[in-house]
Amino acid sequence: MGIRDLRKARGMTQRDVSKLTGIGPSRIGDYETGFLPPKNMTLETAVRIGDALHVRDLRKLLEPGRTPPGREKKNRDVD
Repeated sequence: MGIRDLRKARGMTQRDVSKLTGIGPSRIGDYETGFLPPKNMTLETAVRIGDALHVRDLRKLLEPGRTPPGREKKNRDVD
């Protein structure tokens, strides 16, 4: 399912989640797209997002969501 699917299922915007968690909407978007992998978020962040989305099992936040076009993680290797 993932963060985006959970958020949309509750009829919330990234800004709504941001207001409830104190986490910036762009950061929420980065977690949704995988630009920042949800598995690397702190426990505190996961709990805040889980509470805002009324999710008891925080593992649901880790499930992959769909990445919208143009938001793929860029390869930052430097030669």
